[in-house]
Amino acid sequence: MGRALIGGLLRSGTRPEHISVGEPIAAARETLARDLGITASADNAAAVSGAAVVVLAVKPQDAAAVLAAMAGQWGAQGPLLISVAAGLRVATLQAWCGPAVAVVRAIPNRAALVGAAATGLFAPPPVAAPQRATAEQVFKSVGEVVWVATEDALDVVTALSGSGPAYFFLLAELMAEAAERLGLEGPAARRLAAATLHGAGLLARGGDADLTRLRAEVTSRGGTTEAALRVLEDAGLRASVARALEAAAQRGRELAASHQT
Repeated sequence: MGRALIGGLLRSGTRPEHISVGEPIAAARETLARDLGITASADNAAAVSGAAVVVLAVKPQDAAAVLAAMAGQWGAQGPLLISVAAGLRVATLQAWCGPAVAVVRAIPNRAALVGAAATGLFAPPPVAAPQRATAEQVFKSVGEVVWVATEDALDVVTALSGSGPAYFFLLAELMAEAAERLGLEGPAARRLAAATLHGAGLLARGGDADLTRLRAEVTSRGGTTEAALRVLEDAGLRASVARALEAAAQRGRELAASHQT
């Protein structure tokens, strides 16, 4: 995710010399510097020294140690910290960073790699409007941004868009498998399923996001699509999707609870 955000920022006009990265793995540092032209350091504290914005893109279990090592770098006017670490609440991050640091949480998804992410953002009331605008600008560089009113809502964002690409990939995978069983050659079935997934996403993204209307426009009365959708409804797809998102949201809440200080 860190590399995806760097790529998005560079494409949107941020100068490479304005970006520095803390990366402990030497090979990864060399690749980042070579491919993206940014500064990469083995020392996180050096990487964030003087930074106005710090993006925390580490595994949740590593976050406490990473932030503790940088605590002395914040100064009286701390940076804006944007965390993409799953399950780490604002209060926990604030406790590790200290009161000088404003914290925004972000839940992007893997499509950031191709500039088509869906990102949910949350900031507590003390975060100023200019800092919120900065966080929004960072994530708009890799796709769509939606602010949520409560931190708890980020668990639902995680279930919906954070994990969501996997749900669509699974559906496309199952469609391809079914088409193959019906007699279509495997490579053709997979290409058609992937292209259909891509095209449907473009249609949804390019309009007013009225998903019910878009579905209706594809569904002719008495036609093939209606026959297929009736089978999915009769099989309980709607209830299954609801249970799946609730399971993902609940798991997000459990992970958050396990990291609370």
